Amino acid sequence: MKIKPLFFNDDERLRSGWRFAVFIITFILFTGILGAMAQTFLAYLQTPSEKRLAEFLVLNGFVPLISALFAGWLCGKYIEGLPFRAMGAWFTDGWLKHLMLGIVFGGATLGIAVLIAIFAGGLSFEFNAVSGGSAIFKSFAVSFLIFSVVAAFEEALFRGYILQTFSRSGLAWFAIILTSVIFGTVHLGNPDAGVISTINTILGGLWFAFAYLKTRDLWFVWGMHFMWNWLQGAFFGIEVSGLTEITTAPFLKEIDKGPAWLTGENYGIEGGIMCTTAILISITAIYILPIFKPSEEMLALTNPKKIRPQVSADE
Repeated sequence: MKIKPLFFNDDERLRSGWRFAVFIITFILFTGILGAMAQTFLAYLQTPSEKRLAEFLVLNGFVPLISALFAGWLCGKYIEGLPFRAMGAWFTDGWLKHLMLGIVFGGATLGIAVLIAIFAGGLSFEFNAVSGGSAIFKSFAVSFLIFSVVAAFEEALFRGYILQTFSRSGLAWFAIILTSVIFGTVHLGNPDAGVISTINTILGGLWFAFAYLKTRDLWFVWGMHFMWNWLQGAFFGIEVSGLTEITTAPFLKEIDKGPAWLTGENYGIEGGIMCTTAILISITAIYILPIFKPSEEMLALTNPKKIRPQVSADE
């Protein structure tokens, strides 16, 4: 039995499963190193409130984001001979259009879920007259920063190198299922997570993966992910995957009348079937509408039939 075919394909390239393993190891190691350095720096912050916000942003956002992008670039360049922009996180043709479309579709999909719950009698809203304008504005700004960074990290990790390297080997459906299941699993530790919320989070992973494959960059999917979370918490005052600490003074106050299978109750909108319905509608719209398509460059960098072995990072 030959050992080499277990590790390398016919193009003399490391097989996708091993590439996945190398990426994960690199990501974990770099996150640990960078996280330790960040914690040392954060220890010098003076006030507890500044420290809590900075720690959350740095350790749960910036550090893993940088690690995911770095590990993806490293594996892409030295294992597959691809430039950094192959990850879809660079300013390639159409990036701004895709970002704007993502923001629109993320907000619209959330709006559909909220409207379903309102018409079904499960949710209603009232203006947050208690917090005051300055507190609401601060909550908007802080949550905007947090949700944008955390969404960028999750997309760089789940829809970045992992999904892309399997797709380049012709294993797109395997990659979609794998990353979506992992995406749903990591949210099991969130407060009040349950069966419906886990199913919806896995479905959300499918939604994001499908959105990436339609544009072949991370801008569209990042815009969707960020806007879904930010509007949900900062504007509507709904729990975001069970979390309430990020948006302490939302614009609206949610009045949740249940039942839990509809509204998600303490987990938020992602724990109810209104979320399921809205995501399925959004997936259908993304599939049907002709406005979503990758640039020629990104199509060439992500199509397994067009990739040339050892493409120079400077090309």
